[in-house]
Amino acid sequence: MDRPLTLLGIESSCDDTAAAIVRGVPGQAHVLSSVVRGQGALHAPFGGVVPEIAARAHSEKLDVCVADALAEAGVSLSALNAVAVTAGPGLIGGVLSGVMFAKGIAVGTGLPLVGVNHLAGHALTPRLTDGIAYPYLVLLVSGGHCQYLIAHGPERFTRLGGTIDDAPGEAFDKAARLLGLPQPGGPAVEEAATQGDPGRFALPRPLLDRPKCDLSFSGLKTALLRQRDKLVVDGRLLRRDRDDLCAGFQRAVADILAEKTRRAIAAFRAAEPNGRVLSVAGGVAANREIRSSLRNVCDAEGISFTAPPLALCTDNAAMIAYAGLELRDAGISHDMTLAARPRWPLDTTADPLIGGGRKGAKA
Repeated sequence: MDRPLTLLGIESSCDDTAAAIVRGVPGQAHVLSSVVRGQGALHAPFGGVVPEIAARAHSEKLDVCVADALAEAGVSLSALNAVAVTAGPGLIGGVLSGVMFAKGIAVGTGLPLVGVNHLAGHALTPRLTDGIAYPYLVLLVSGGHCQYLIAHGPERFTRLGGTIDDAPGEAFDKAARLLGLPQPGGPAVEEAATQGDPGRFALPRPLLDRPKCDLSFSGLKTALLRQRDKLVVDGRLLRRDRDDLCAGFQRAVADILAEKTRRAIAAFRAAEPNGRVLSVAGGVAANREIRSSLRNVCDAEGISFTAPPLALCTDNAAMIAYAGLELRDAGISHDMTLAARPRWPLDTTADPLIGGGRKGAKA
């Protein structure tokens, strides 16, 4: 299909309600609008995302987000070619809210419905932002997931490795709680780390003594807890100690990802000799030290490095609209039996990863 497509994207897999309009063809598309409504104030008193609160907030905000996205793009529902929606993986209540809302639009307008894997949305973002050709290597690193994937096409991915326990974003959130920092933990830890000494504490780098690309962050979190307990006096942690712990924790995560990325690049080249690009996607890709560390690895390995703009690293609907565009261009759509899925692996041939996380068992 050579003619440009215009898609509405809807995203509600966790605690951001989002809608966006994207127009173009695969590898050459433009974001006409992107609206994201966060729920931070609703979840802050509980120290993390409460699924039931998130689902209710999505149901209250979806229509407003879609109306704002259409207005910002200057298009009407009649100008759309399809509606794309995150159908999983994620918090099931939120995913279900988005799927049912998208079905309502599809029924009311007659538009084709396209269910999108949230992880594919992140993995295909480099195609939206940089027009990268298949195949390419992607590190998907977020609050609920961490995987190395070879992207061969919009529905074809090969997983090279992933986390067997906590995802990096999940580990940052837990570290922030341990150190009395606010949520979301990633930005809070990163900010505190700017004032800290990353070399003061000898925190571990789990699984670096084992081959291949699988990762682990749970042991690092436990080591941080034990080190914190050694420093607490009368129930208080000095700010200097907290900042040094944040800097050491962040450096450890960056070191783990750097070494595992070197191994993933080697595996990628063995599988795809013509592959030349690594892209990092997902919320943790916004961390400046991790980005810099991964860029240095790519420079040393002679492979191109790309990362989305910060606004497209965290959950958003533009990536869902674009992934839907690629699927629709290939003639793919879904009927009213489209189901919300809490888990949805991109590589259906790979063995399941061990462990669970904020969004359930690792896909």
